[in-house]
Amino acid sequence: MTLEEMFGLSGRVALVTGGSRGIGRMIVEGFLAAGIDRVYITARKSHEIAATCAELGDRVIGIQGDISTLDGIDALVTELTAREGRLDILVNNAGVAWGADYLDFPEAGWDKVMALNVKTPFFLTQKLHGLLTAGATAERPAKVIMITSIDGQRVNPWETYSYQASKAALIHLTRRMAARLVKDHVYVTSLAPGAFPSSMNKAARDRADQSAAGIPNGRVGDKWDMGGTAVYLASRAGDYTIGETVTIDGGIVNALLPTHFAEPG
Repeated sequence: MTLEEMFGLSGRVALVTGGSRGIGRMIVEGFLAAGIDRVYITARKSHEIAATCAELGDRVIGIQGDISTLDGIDALVTELTAREGRLDILVNNAGVAWGADYLDFPEAGWDKVMALNVKTPFFLTQKLHGLLTAGATAERPAKVIMITSIDGQRVNPWETYSYQASKAALIHLTRRMAARLVKDHVYVTSLAPGAFPSSMNKAARDRADQSAAGIPNGRVGDKWDMGGTAVYLASRAGDYTIGETVTIDGGIVNALLPTHFAEPG
């Protein structure tokens, strides 16, 4: 047994939605370090895709588009099918958040968030079923990794109602889809990040020290944490992990002691 046999991704092809920046890019960098053949990335902004592809090299291939709609999902699937005969790894990372006071929270803040964070991962995975199963076997299953959040595991102080609900929904959807797809040798899991620097988590990006003060291990996450965990799930090492949500948060969910204790009654 070697590290390459356990964690290597040589010979594999991946798609990472929202892969041009933030957590998506961290995952792409992890896959590249593990020797993956090709990684396709999607984003709405073509200049971000171009910049990331130029920085990371010719194994990263960009496809511009908006996958928040079924038409956009169909366009991506058509483009990918024209380029590849199979897909080994799908990372459903693209997402959006919306924050507003409870009394002012708009319907648009529900529709936009639930569409991209819950509906898109389901239908993109469904429509890529042919590519995902094309090369999948019991010995080398295809992998689908949902990027959820610790906000789907516990309440946070921000009034991001639809975001928190969407991530809780995606965690459960991961389990239900895993139960259906395992027989097709497609293994579904999720990663639940805590504080990682990104445009969606500006506090971790712009005020890392302040964010770290509330994290048990004393720092925000980085590309080694995210990329390494994604490689584990995508590689042979993760073949016995199915339907599970792996929490990568420095201990916020499971190792943070409360600062105030209620006196026993």
